Amino acid sequence: MRRTGAPFTTRRTRRTRRAWRPERSGGSAAAGPRGRAGGGVAMSHGHSHGGGGCSCAAEREEPPEQRGLAYGLYLRIDLERLQCLNESREGTGRGVFKPWEERTDRSKFVESDADEELLFNIPFTGNVKLKGIIIMGEDDDSHPSEMRLYKNIPQMSFDDTEREPDQTFSLNRDLTGELEYATKISRFSNVYHLSIHISKNFGADTTKVFYIGLRGEWTEFRRHEVTICNYEASANPADHRVHQVSPQTHFIS
Repeated sequence: MRRTGAPFTTRRTRRTRRAWRPERSGGSAAAGPRGRAGGGVAMSHGHSHGGGGCSCAAEREEPPEQRGLAYGLYLRIDLERLQCLNESREGTGRGVFKPWEERTDRSKFVESDADEELLFNIPFTGNVKLKGIIIMGEDDDSHPSEMRLYKNIPQMSFDDTEREPDQTFSLNRDLTGELEYATKISRFSNVYHLSIHISKNFGADTTKVFYIGLRGEWTEFRRHEVTICNYEASANPADHRVHQVSPQTHFIS
């Protein structure tokens, strides 16, 4: 089935092309929880810690009401303009941006269509300083395994994901919406549009996402309007010269 908003590409062709993509470095290096390098030691509460930088509720023990407020950026999304490319059912991508308290409601989810990839184009109603992301999936191979972030590129297509991402995360399975991935705030301090590319899962033909939580700060757009006015306390004769014409008198004799 053809992707919505992107050129038709078969799953096998796209996977073959990506197999030859060189390893990225710098800002796009795969990161684990809290933006650290992945490949950490598995912990008793069900996921791995990338370099000891996990930010899960099991350790932070924040009250639920505070956690819910922290992930309130969904209120600052322009949902009418939000796009999810390659969703199997139109409009379901919007449903995963919901209150943190409703993250376990599995009646709302998005599943990919033609292959395992999903691409969310998320416009905000102001400027955002993005600090963290939660990705919650299914307890099987359809759970996302890699997430790539792009900032301020409206109307992204799958062809655009060939460019260097601003940050890439290797994901662990998160069935409860507790595991946060910290962004590099220096790169995501002035975001008016965020694109989330789910590029891989753990081996299933399609990907399923139940909840995406965004943590950060929001500020209203500021319009810079400049009005140039010239004021003059008193007239400067040099600026208001009057060219006088001497009258000529002709006498008729």
